[in-house]
Amino acid sequence: MQKSTFLGFVAAFLVMAVSLPLRDANAADCRADPAPEVDWSDCNKKNLMLGGNDFSGANFRDADLSYTDMRNTNLTAADLEKATLIRTWFTDARLDKANFERVEAYRVGFQNVSAQGTSFASAELQRAAFNGADLRYASFEKADVSRATFAEAILSGASFAYANLSRADLSKASVQGTLGFERAFMLLTRIEGLDLSGAKGLDQSQIDIACGDADTKLPKGLTTPASWPCPRD
Repeated sequence: MQKSTFLGFVAAFLVMAVSLPLRDANAADCRADPAPEVDWSDCNKKNLMLGGNDFSGANFRDADLSYTDMRNTNLTAADLEKATLIRTWFTDARLDKANFERVEAYRVGFQNVSAQGTSFASAELQRAAFNGADLRYASFEKADVSRATFAEAILSGASFAYANLSRADLSKASVQGTLGFERAFMLLTRIEGLDLSGAKGLDQSQIDIACGDADTKLPKGLTTPASWPCPRD
């Protein structure tokens, strides 16, 4: 091969190499080991046993964690926006200040989690179990939490503004201070025995379709409906 021809091939190769897009140094590595700040965004992590790992600050955006065991994990300040979490277990996990916005989380187990200041805004949380969870100042704004359970959960300072709470069970939750319900849909929402005297955004139309009892404390100006107590399903 003539020298000029060889040099031409080299020059063409260099031009092509320069024109190729460089791999983002921060791109997700789906094969990376579990670790703080790991980037598993858009990764398939279904049906795995990941309990007990430290995922603080990790990126799970758009990841699929369906049927995965995430019990006892540390997800403090982790980002799970738009993740798929169908039947995932987070029992006893630390989720403080994590981002669960717009997740698809049907029948997820959030029992006994610490989720202070966590955002579940616009999430699909139908039939999720938050029993025993610390949800102080958590946001469920515009979320679908229909038929979710909150037995023994701490809801002080949480917000359900614009949320779908139909048939959700808050009756055994703990509330001290404020709890936001502005324009929440509360069809048959169980609020028996709940102290809602400091609740914000509640109006009579919401109370009229909810399910309370003589022990439910309402904000000033609201009255107990004659239909209370509701029959159990």
